[in-house]
Parts: sequence; structure tokens; C-alpha cells
Amino acid sequence: MKYQVNVNQVKKIQSNIWQMIAGTFALRRGKQGEPLPIFGHYGGVFRAGNEQLVIHCDGVGTKVLVAQQLAKYDTIGIDAIAMNVNDIVCMGAEPLVGVDYLALTKEDDALVSEIMKGLVVGAEQSDCAIIGGETAIVPDLLKNDKTFDLTFTVVGRIVNKVITGEAIEKGDMLIGLASSGLHSNGYTLARKTLDAKKWGNEMLEPTRIYVKPMLEILKQYELHGIAHITGGGFSKLTRLNKEVGFSLDSMPKMPRIFEEINKSVNDVREMYRTFNCGIGMVLVVKKEDETAISALLKKQGVQSSVIGEITDKKGVRLGKENKNLELS
Repeated sequence: MKYQVNVNQVKKIQSNIWQMIAGTFALRRGKQGEPLPIFGHYGGVFRAGNEQLVIHCDGVGTKVLVAQQLAKYDTIGIDAIAMNVNDIVCMGAEPLVGVDYLALTKEDDALVSEIMKGLVVGAEQSDCAIIGGETAIVPDLLKNDKTFDLTFTVVGRIVNKVITGEAIEKGDMLIGLASSGLHSNGYTLARKTLDAKKWGNEMLEPTRIYVKPMLEILKQYELHGIAHITGGGFSKLTRLNKEVGFSLDSMPKMPRIFEEINKSVNDVREMYRTFNCGIGMVLVVKKEDETAISALLKKQGVQSSVIGEITDKKGVRLGKENKNLELS
């Protein structure tokens, strides 16, 4: 059996959504909360007084089922916050506040308490205050007493200017920031290919939060683009800029857990289109800034490496031993 995710179909659905909601931007034109015309990026940007704010909502997906299987719920909240704060920092935003949504089959104080532990840790790691939330009891939507769903919504502030990737140009360097494992994407596939008894702890390793080191970099350097490697894997680098090429010719070896998944998938292209494969965030930097930014990341305790460069051949390609395999 071949396991794979239809990334192209997901992209089509997302495109259709944007076409349907784009017209609502006009509802706030000339008013407080006027949206900026930025579509299909890591968050929605709007004006509030003299500030440009970003709002984003995301969940943890089927990683919650691994937490349920192992009866370990104290880190899943970190993932919920990470998926949001990592996304908005890609646009040059500092997380400010957020709210959570937790769906349960019944009132369960112990379960909620464990989930909240992770949310608090994620908030501390990103300096993002949790100012409220919603707990819904919806047994008809969930399978059993321990099934739950968790999402988070964050609001952030653009620090200097919105980063969309428009400034990316040929010759820019790609710096990859090491992930802490699977993070929070590809779990439908991962659960089919990994034995939870053997790999469960690694599957629940929390998503790394990159906010604090990234804000330090943004204070000192102009980044041309930032990509959070989540659903769609490296194929989504084109979200930053469709007019250039992303040549991934120096990718590090896949960590052990990804190699184990690939024993069943046996398809390098689908692996890099589904998982982060060891790289949780990609920075597009000026060539002359690469050495200094890499040194700053090391000082911040973030493992990183140059994984490629920007070319004029459009698309995303795995270079060298993968023979420029097309990902986008």
C-alpha cells in the first residue's frame, strides 16, 4: 500500500476558499480593521490605529490521536501555539495575544488541566499571552471520551514591515533551521507507518517554537522571506514567490524518524512534500548576510545550515543526489 497526501488537491481547495472570501475585504475598507490585500499567506494582515496586525488560526490535526493513544496530553498545547506563532513570525510579526478552542466529549477537568499545561508552556516560549478561549462539549462530533480537538488563534504585530517573499531574488541563500521532529503535520500518514509503542514519544515531541530567535534576527537584518515548513512540506516555498526557483541542493540527512516513515512510503518526493524532514523553518537571506545570521542563530541555540539558494528556474527542486527532483 502506498501512503501519500494529495498536496495539489489541498492547494486547489485553498485557492477556492480565497476566491470566495476575498470579496469580504471590502466590508472594512476605509474603516478600523481594514485588511491589507495579502492573500494566501501565513496570516491575515489588517490595520488597527497606527499598527499593522496579523491574525491566524491553526490546529494540531491528528497528532491529538497520538496523545490520546499514549494518554499523554501535557505537550499538545505547545504544538497548538507553535503552529500559529511560527506562522505569523514568517510575516515579520511578533505574537501578542491568543485564544484557544477545545472541543471535548464530556466535562473532564484532568484532561483539560493537562492540555492547559502545554498551552501555558507554549505561551511562555513565544511571549504570547492567552487571554481567553472556548471549551465546547460536543460528544456527537467526537469518537469517545478521550477524543478532543484543539485549535489556537493568535494576534501579532508587524515589527518593521510585512514579509511576503516579494523581495526574494536570484542569489539569495536558504538557511534551514532544525526541527524537533515531526512537529504537527503529516500525522495521518505517520500514524499508519510508525508503531506508536516504539515511536510514540518521538511522535509527541513538541513543535519547536522559533519566535524569540527570529525576532532577534528581524531586529538586525532584512530577510527576503521566511517559510514555516508545515503541511505541504517544501512544496509550499512557492507561497513566498512563484517567480523564482528554490534549489535545495544541500539538504541535511533525514533524521531517523523520517527515514523510518520512508521505509513504507518509499517516495522521496512525497516525503519532502508532506514532512519537514528535519528542517522546521527556512530563511531567505541576502548572500552577504548569511554568515552573520548563521552565527546569530548559533548564539541563540538554534541549529541551522545553508540548504540551498534562489535561482531563476521557477519551482522547488531537491538537488544533488536527488537529481533536481521537482517538488512544487
